[in-house]
Amino acid sequence: MWSYAVPMRVIALQYDIAWENQAANFDKVRQLLHRASPCPGALVVLPEMFATGFSMRVELVAEPESGPTEQFLSELARTLQCTIVGGKVSPGKDGKGRNEAVVFNDRGGLVARYAKQRTFNPGGEGQHYECGVHHAVVATGAWRWVPLVCYDLRFPELFRRAVREDVQLFVVIANWPLERLEHWHILLRARAIENQAFVVGVNRCGQSPQLAYGGGSLVVGPRGEVLAQAGDRETVLDLQLDLETLLAYRRNFPVLADMQGGQAG
Repeated sequence: MWSYAVPMRVIALQYDIAWENQAANFDKVRQLLHRASPCPGALVVLPEMFATGFSMRVELVAEPESGPTEQFLSELARTLQCTIVGGKVSPGKDGKGRNEAVVFNDRGGLVARYAKQRTFNPGGEGQHYECGVHHAVVATGAWRWVPLVCYDLRFPELFRRAVREDVQLFVVIANWPLERLEHWHILLRARAIENQAFVVGVNRCGQSPQLAYGGGSLVVGPRGEVLAQAGDRETVLDLQLDLETLLAYRRNFPVLADMQGGQAG
């Protein structure tokens, strides 16, 4: 039976993450969300390791489940009555961490915990973080979406596996450096086109002790069209995504049906 799919409002926060300073970053997120005034039911997206920056000091930044970062996200989601996804570090095996995206629903409940499946070994991430092995599909109303983390974006097979489960939206949280920012934009659009899906890419801006970050957060439609784009400074992207438009596009141009191995969904 046909049913109307409610559009999803997305609030994406791009900011300069205070290095390894959890309290300062919590305050920054609160300030930006106060400015954005998200309506109940919105999806709020924070960058990778949003409370610490892309630190390799696992012993300093790793937190157990229900630690301060997860408590902060849970309380924020419940107060705003929004779904929130953000990046944090959890303890892994053999002294390594897990670079995760965690998702809390509008009641403050944890609904997904995703560990980055591809560590950025050119930068030594694999020496400090273990790889995840599974994606996580989140259901928000009529929407089915998947969180991914930064370097995952370079591996189209991760997106292809998920779209076979009738996913309509990919959310990529990142600390993507300025020197490769053009790749970030091109790959976000490519993943949208390949999978006939919305893609939300949320990056940080500013400077860490090692790297400069160019921001460039992007929301892309299923044809690869840029729906919203941030520059290199602190920005809040705020827009609605229309599921019916996406589903109609997939029906009218059914390229996913020709994927090797069978149909999506």
